[in-house]
Amino acid sequence: MRKISKISNGVKKIILGLVGETGSGKDTFCQRVKKIVKEPVFCFRFSDPLSEILKIIFPEVKKEDQQWLGKILRERYGNDILAKALAKKIEHIKEGLIILNGIRYWEEFKIIKKKGGKIIYITADPKIRWQRLRKRGEKKDDFSPYKTFLKKEKAKTEILIPEIGERADFKIVNSGSHKDFYKEIGNIIKRINNGFRG
Repeated sequence: MRKISKISNGVKKIILGLVGETGSGKDTFCQRVKKIVKEPVFCFRFSDPLSEILKIIFPEVKKEDQQWLGKILRERYGNDILAKALAKKIEHIKEGLIILNGIRYWEEFKIIKKKGGKIIYITADPKIRWQRLRKRGEKKDDFSPYKTFLKKEKAKTEILIPEIGERADFKIVNSGSHKDFYKEIGNIIKRINNGFRG
């Protein structure tokens, strides 16, 4: 596989933010970008701090527990608390492509845009996303019935995703094959590359 030339072109650090519903393909996007660009790629989830806390307490992480903990932390410290946590993680990175995965609040969107980052919205048909989760089985409740899955989509941590997605710089509808998705990812990376060259 031929890798795309460095997209930074003199810009030492580039930030991309991913917004998308559960199971839309955000993690796959990160994995694919690592394979097709030459420079270092660093992927972080906004939910990483939540998972780290929950893993200390429980043997398995559940989506509903992440939602609950995220809600508590945001109510106490503000909707940008997870963005601030990730900012600390990436401040030591001097060069490369940084992908911040899982934007859910406008405060997170604004922090990325303020740093000159680009936002990518990845979405897909709900039934397809639910089926992907069941195959993935990453969290204990990934095997929930479809009705339960749809109910979780209405949680406070999820409801802003489509609205934020409409303000994204790029959009991918990932309801097709892996090949189609990979093609879309490659096209977006090339467009970002051209943008920084211009």
